[in-house]
Amino acid sequence: MTLVDPPRTQAERQALLDAAYRHCAAINAEHGKSYHLATRLLTPDRRPAVHALYAAARTADDLVDHPGADPAGDLADWSRALLTELEAGWSDDPVRLATVHTYRRYAIPVEHLVDFLAAMTSDLDVTGYADMDALDRYTWGSAAVIGLQVLPVLGTAPGVAREEAAPHAIALGEAFQLTNFLRDVAEDVDRGRVYLPADVMAAHGVTREQLAEKRHDARFAALMREMVAIVRRRYDDAAPGTPMLAPESRDCVRAATDLYGGILTEIERADYRVLDRRVRVSKPRRLAVFARRLTAAQLARVRVTMAKPNSRSSTGA
Repeated sequence: MTLVDPPRTQAERQALLDAAYRHCAAINAEHGKSYHLATRLLTPDRRPAVHALYAAARTADDLVDHPGADPAGDLADWSRALLTELEAGWSDDPVRLATVHTYRRYAIPVEHLVDFLAAMTSDLDVTGYADMDALDRYTWGSAAVIGLQVLPVLGTAPGVAREEAAPHAIALGEAFQLTNFLRDVAEDVDRGRVYLPADVMAAHGVTREQLAEKRHDARFAALMREMVAIVRRRYDDAAPGTPMLAPESRDCVRAATDLYGGILTEIERADYRVLDRRVRVSKPRRLAVFARRLTAAQLARVRVTMAKPNSRSSTGA
């Protein structure tokens, strides 16, 4: 690939960066409605970075889930370009540019990106997971490292080391991903993949053929009931981490947790019928969660601004 040199003037660089971050925000708004709503509770300087990380993950995921003629080649080319541009510090692709800038600004370890891209690559060949341990090894790259990527952006409270908050960030990333797996069983099996542990499926007498045929029955409901309980324990593991975050970031995480945890509640209300419908949190419910957190988020921002009146409020180029 041919590297593109950044513009010579700071104004040109900033204009391209601003456009890249707006592009990422649009991707988040279109595809991650709950995440996007929660990010509105962040301070303006943090928000673009979260959009960038989401857009990068979404782009790589789409190369696998909505592939072209050569999905393996497309993902390899995109991954190679991003890693090369990360070292160079610039890209002519808006998603990669915003991602490069975010990684460098927040000193996010490149290993997290490498692990994520490896997980996306495995989706091209791996179609199932024998047990929860095997699924956890996959979710390390597909979800846990996302929590670790976002953690430097959110920041930690005074006196709290990032390493102390990291296990909870990992658990929350896994909880969000596992929630997606339970919601999207039907979509995933249509793509030839099952993200439910095979041993748990077998214990309940549920087969891949049943999933492919979209046959809901008491056995499938029992399987989903057990999986919902497993995922809720991940949310419990994540919960102690929220007070460890910077005060002005906590309500964003609380809102995202409420919204994604709410998907589990909607799955239960639907009697675990996710094979013939897409369960979702309603728009009024999403707005109610946002409104409940908004005042607290605003107060946290005021307190932080009073303590740090000269803090940054831009993309920080």
